[in-house]
Amino acid sequence: MAVYDIVIIGGGPSGYHAAIKAAQLGGKVALVEKGPMGGTCLNTGCIPAKTYLKNAEILEEVSKSENRGIVFKDPNVSIDMEKLVQYKNDVVMTLTNGVVGLLKSNNVDIYKGIGKLTKDRKVSIDDQEIIKGEKIILAGGSKVANIGINGIENPLVLTSDNIFNIKEIPKNLLIIGGGVIGVELASAFKSFGSEVIIVEMMDRIVPNMDREISEFLKESLEEKGIKIITSTKIEEIKEENSKLIVSIYGQDNLTVDNALLSIGRAPDLRAIGEMDFQMVNGRIKVDEYMETSQSGIYAPGDINGIKMLAHAASKMGEVAAKNALGHREKINFNNIPHAIYTIPEVGAVGLTEEKAKEKYNILVGKFPFVGNGRALASGQTKGFVKVIADKKYGEILGVHIVGIGAAELANEVAVLMEMETTIYEAGNIVHGHPSYGEALIEAINDCLGNAIHLPKLENIQ
Repeated sequence: MAVYDIVIIGGGPSGYHAAIKAAQLGGKVALVEKGPMGGTCLNTGCIPAKTYLKNAEILEEVSKSENRGIVFKDPNVSIDMEKLVQYKNDVVMTLTNGVVGLLKSNNVDIYKGIGKLTKDRKVSIDDQEIIKGEKIILAGGSKVANIGINGIENPLVLTSDNIFNIKEIPKNLLIIGGGVIGVELASAFKSFGSEVIIVEMMDRIVPNMDREISEFLKESLEEKGIKIITSTKIEEIKEENSKLIVSIYGQDNLTVDNALLSIGRAPDLRAIGEMDFQMVNGRIKVDEYMETSQSGIYAPGDINGIKMLAHAASKMGEVAAKNALGHREKINFNNIPHAIYTIPEVGAVGLTEEKAKEKYNILVGKFPFVGNGRALASGQTKGFVKVIADKKYGEILGVHIVGIGAAELANEVAVLMEMETTIYEAGNIVHGHPSYGEALIEAINDCLGNAIHLPKLENIQ
């Protein structure tokens, strides 16, 4: 039986980052993965979605090209789904092969199969081979969350596990759930030519985002022709003549080609095997060091449900590996950025305005992209930057962006917040001109009433 310093179950962002970090620190490491490396993010989540959304971005640019003096002789545009799927597969394969190469170059032993814990804290692979780790990291990731709707198992109801492999564009697509995945794929398939309807149980789409951002995004999607129904739920799904008949509470029935179940993800707990752990709402409970209730066993990433983002999982995996090898490191979850890759994009870090008001006396600064030179030159003027700061000390509490480059600007905000930069200091940072980042500095200065490119409305007669 092979014995390792650390055995990791799961090769997604959390697992493979943990493996490489542990190896860099001198550990003898094994990683057990049942499928392709990279987990949900690389194979059926972030990367496929962004590949599709890039097509949507290109189509958006083409639709506006005539305004910029670019005239196509043949204005007809269509999507070849077979080529798009192949392009996506090539991107995914490049990245997954890259992860395997990184693991091998760091001397991580890779085992293919389903890894599960045994009662005596060993790891069983496909119920056949047994390996042992002095410390164990459970990085099982997540799976598509399900919901108790009659007919939800119909094969015409897709999930993120299979929608990126369909070869025909649905004429009508119903999206069940208005979260991040739902609105991103709504944007993509609307641009491809589908008629898209989103049904969301909450009173607004992306309900975890700042309310002002959520409302702006809803208006933007509706302008593109996406129908959004909130504060209701799907009651039943039936198939008739190769179509789905969808009953919605308080609404007329809908007839669509396909539906997409997009209500979020749930931890994949198969790695637990025969051991017992303290749980919280179906997720493995961990302390601030990523350690579970079982000493020496760590559970970073989606399996603990703290922050179900690939980059958060990556950091949790690295921290778990360090701590498993004797370090004592924590994570500041407050400064982790998140983004929605719709058109326009959304990026955010920190507290929403609503949450900030509960704890602080706040300042709010805003700057619209219509006042930003590069956004105007790019023809991408929709959206704004909103900065929320503590009035007493000038601490940046949260920044919420909707508009061009929002996802990248959120990374800059994360740096400012991690370095505890105040609005007084950040407001003096010089950005290159023209750049989208100038909008961030203007919004920061608007907290102090010092924005250069915002008119003083009270002085306009």
